Amino acid sequence: MIRRLLIAGTAAGALALAGATALPAQAHALPGLPGLPGLPVGHTATFATSQSTNWSGYSEPLTQSGPYQSISATWTVPTATQHTAGQAESSATWVGIGGGCITSDCLVGDSTLVQAGTEQDVSAGGTASYYAWWEIVPVPSIRFSMPVTAGDVISASLTQTAPEVWNIVLTDLTTGHTGTATQTIPYPSDYTTAEFIEETPLSVGTSGTGLTNLPNLGTVGFSNAKVNGGPAGLVPADEMQLTDSNGNVIATPSAPDPTGTAFNDCTWATTCAAPLS
Repeated sequence: MIRRLLIAGTAAGALALAGATALPAQAHALPGLPGLPGLPVGHTATFATSQSTNWSGYSEPLTQSGPYQSISATWTVPTATQHTAGQAESSATWVGIGGGCITSDCLVGDSTLVQAGTEQDVSAGGTASYYAWWEIVPVPSIRFSMPVTAGDVISASLTQTAPEVWNIVLTDLTTGHTGTATQTIPYPSDYTTAEFIEETPLSVGTSGTGLTNLPNLGTVGFSNAKVNGGPAGLVPADEMQLTDSNGNVIATPSAPDPTGTAFNDCTWATTCAAPLS
């Protein structure tokens, strides 16, 4: 997979990193309209509240618990296997603030996005690879140097520590490795939406730009979901299915657990059982 182009002269050079290297293979785009490709980062997109062409999971609107100044969750890195023989496939599991629908009719979207997560890719030859990353739209994604593999339990948190300054931490609870990133320049988030997402990232390269193909991931479980330091309060109205370019559902979130802090996301499925607690 061709790497994203490094954008010279942007804020990328002003970000202070601890244990990070640039750049990952894909961009993590804002959600796309059903039946249309996701837009490159830095562009506004709106989408049906129940479906997206590159996101599956939960997106909480401003009216639920916002404005959002912190978000966190835990998940187990899924094992990625090839869904279609001979095809390169990619996925990203992440939490973020911004990028979703501000209004219930989704006519207004948030074009800002702070996010961090793990990547689960499969090459055309069937070899799986994994890594951790973070991104502040529209600055290109940055890889953490911490190793990641399938089965690792990841804790991710994004916190605004001062006005427009974000502290981003990914911790591998299985190995004890941690990746941390802190801005040294302001990032003016709109603070309007909060996301817990399984994504098909945007690939940007010399052969063109387009959404990647989804590998087999089985069921990805999110837990300990919090916003602004308290329970996320996930509700079914915030669910979002991932569809392919023909409108077929290829990933589905479950209903939230009884506490509103956990859910499952099932790839290559139209239904998904909720966690018990």
